[in-house]
Amino acid sequence: MGELAEWVSDGGVVVLSGAGLSTESGIPDYRGPSGVARGATPMTYQVFTRDPIARRRYWARSHLGWRTIGDARANDGHRAVARLQELGRLDGIITQNVDGLHQAGGAHGVVELHGNLARVICLACGEVTGRAELEDRLNAANPGFADTKTVATVNPDGDVELDDAELDGFTVVDCTGCGGMLKPDVVYFGETVPAARVSRSFDLVAGARTLLVLGSSLTVMSGRRFVLRAAKDGIRVAIVNQGVTRGEPYAQLTVDAALGQVLPALVRHVEGVPIRG
Repeated sequence: MGELAEWVSDGGVVVLSGAGLSTESGIPDYRGPSGVARGATPMTYQVFTRDPIARRRYWARSHLGWRTIGDARANDGHRAVARLQELGRLDGIITQNVDGLHQAGGAHGVVELHGNLARVICLACGEVTGRAELEDRLNAANPGFADTKTVATVNPDGDVELDDAELDGFTVVDCTGCGGMLKPDVVYFGETVPAARVSRSFDLVAGARTLLVLGSSLTVMSGRRFVLRAAKDGIRVAIVNQGVTRGEPYAQLTVDAALGQVLPALVRHVEGVPIRG
């Protein structure tokens, strides 16, 4: 912990965050200590756009799951990251999360690799609208649907486990402007992360003194590639995560602990250390 505090105090830190940062806000992850076992294959872009039944199934499940995601609040870890940014120690924040909790905790300029569930995009005209507006429309089109369902498990990407028999009669709504297909403004399996986000992330890593990974198992290449680039370029890599990660062979420092404890402690240390000129 002492060495990590020294690295962060040095400044020039770029944060790469994953689902583990949001578990203390009540959003589970797939692989950490609070992880849930997914009972169904994650939605792919190809299936979502080509299969009306699968699309209806997704929106019904996501409509129920949004209550958990939309009501989630930033935790001590998110607020600590924002405070480190305020203190001038962070040069950037890259997140794999789609919950918007970094911004809710006070951070700004966050690169959302995989998008944000609070936004909805029309695949025909490209208009982006807020999820709250969509939820109002779904409630109006499906009166009583959300009130009659008991949700046992919410997945990290915002949908829930629900038997197909309970989806009968659910109505999907389309774009109010052009009637086009609506999709959450997130990157599905089978989609690529927009090139501008990837480029911005690599630029941040290239200019960093330290890449600080928070709450990510680094299982998927979408996030792990930044660790690989940092290691290749001789940039320090520190990982704070509960459980093993695929980035450990490339890290000079690892801390296996709860982020809600480690990050506020880092803030307390940094607040008493002047920024080096």
